[in-house]
Amino acid sequence: MKMLKKFMPAIVGIFVVSILAAVFWTKPAVIEVGIITRGSFQQTIDEDGKTRTRDRYIVSSPLAGNLRRMRLKAGDRVDPDEILATIIPSLPPLLDVKSEKELKERLGAAEAEKLRTEATVERAKVSQDQAKAEYERNRKLADKGFISNHEVEVTEFSVKLANKEWEVAKFQDDAAGHEVETARAALARIRREVLSGKRNGEKWDVRSPVRGRVLKVLQENEGYVSPGTPLVEIGDPADLEIVTDILTSDAVLVHPGDRVRIERWGGPSQLNGRVRLIEPSAFTKMSSLGVEEQRVNIIIDIISPSEEWVGLKDGFRLDVHIIVFNSDNAVKVPASALFREEGHWSVFVVSKGRVQKRVVEVNRRSGLEGMVGKGLDPGEKVVIYPSDEVKDGYRVKIKQR
Repeated sequence: MKMLKKFMPAIVGIFVVSILAAVFWTKPAVIEVGIITRGSFQQTIDEDGKTRTRDRYIVSSPLAGNLRRMRLKAGDRVDPDEILATIIPSLPPLLDVKSEKELKERLGAAEAEKLRTEATVERAKVSQDQAKAEYERNRKLADKGFISNHEVEVTEFSVKLANKEWEVAKFQDDAAGHEVETARAALARIRREVLSGKRNGEKWDVRSPVRGRVLKVLQENEGYVSPGTPLVEIGDPADLEIVTDILTSDAVLVHPGDRVRIERWGGPSQLNGRVRLIEPSAFTKMSSLGVEEQRVNIIIDIISPSEEWVGLKDGFRLDVHIIVFNSDNAVKVPASALFREEGHWSVFVVSKGRVQKRVVEVNRRSGLEGMVGKGLDPGEKVVIYPSDEVKDGYRVKIKQR
């Protein structure tokens, strides 16, 4: 008993030392680290996109009859007023009044569309003149050093955009004029046949309203067609634009003129684009996880030289990265180092073999990086992909790559 009392302080000391060793000399957690850097940062909205022919026109049957077999194939070039299809008109004796009424309605709709396209051409022309005047003013101001070259570039792009809008409006107006002429001719013909009470047996040639290539043959086989049946789709496959749909919460960050990186389109290099239009109306789309999302279409022009993307065609898939923010002097942190805690962004900073939890201010995030406002300095090391083993103040060991 006396012996036990004699060695009790030593036993207690050993026990205390063992506990302290277990606490302070535990095996350090193995971690991976990333380094805080300063440099160029871009915030992008990343989505799938699809090419489409900018100006496309669907040629429809102006009247009822038997369509002769189409000789055109997808890819064939057509010129204005070239014959696309031939129809042998039919005049059922019990439907002549109805046919005349349908053609009257078709003519009325065509004339209304023609008025709309004429107004669109006028608006596009005014916008074109305003953009050119603004560009000339900014160019003179930039020559005198009053504004930056960036502002001149923005107005120069506005001129290109206005020119493209005018070309589109003119194309639509020409097509609408052709539709009016076709509808009038069809109505005049059926009136003659109704008055005579018999079909004259003359064929009806359906002609191309524009110059372009055949994108699709919608009625290839011979057979009966009713008025308004789509026959051929025509466009210029070399005049492409890109359409992508993004979340409406992201769309508020996008503006016409924003730069776009185009990748994974099949070619060896990245292409450049510009946002031309954010459509004014959104739509509901089901996500791959079965969640309803509100999305809106973004229209993008390809501004890289056409020689670089000659292989692109209508309906091709690609990746688009819309640049909504850019900074050349940003403090950047790997996105994998950030985690949310109590409503704040935090990281584990590595210093002298231990980690310290630190609250940071993250102004923007994009893909693999975040832009830090406060809390981190370039050169500091942070834990990436922190596990549950990593706690504030714990010893760590950096994993060797």
